[in-house]
Amino acid sequence: MATTPLRRFCFTLDLKDDPESIERYRWWHRPGGPPAAVTRALRAADIREIEIWLCGSRMFMLLEAGPHYDPAAKAARDAQDPDVVAWERLMWQLQQPLPAAAPGEKWVPAERIYALSEQP
Repeated sequence: MATTPLRRFCFTLDLKDDPESIERYRWWHRPGGPPAAVTRALRAADIREIEIWLCGSRMFMLLEAGPHYDPAAKAARDAQDPDVVAWERLMWQLQQPLPAAAPGEKWVPAERIYALSEQP
């Protein structure tokens, strides 16, 4: 039986460029740090894996999702979940938009411009 390949999404966002904000963000993202409701919301949206990488104050998120992942539907559900709303509000205190972000945009999609697998 063939399995459906995961879809990969990549995003970037900045943290406020001060050691205290960066350390608080790291602390909130340790194993067991995010509220259980946030983790449940991610898994319920058919998100299979998320990794956040940090370089200075710039973050890069790799998100792998199954076939039922719908970003718009997830955003609508999240907006109705008080635990997820509280988490996003808390995280926004530590984050800042990228210079190229649209008003109100947090995680900005990154464009893939190279893949080794596509090279001859």
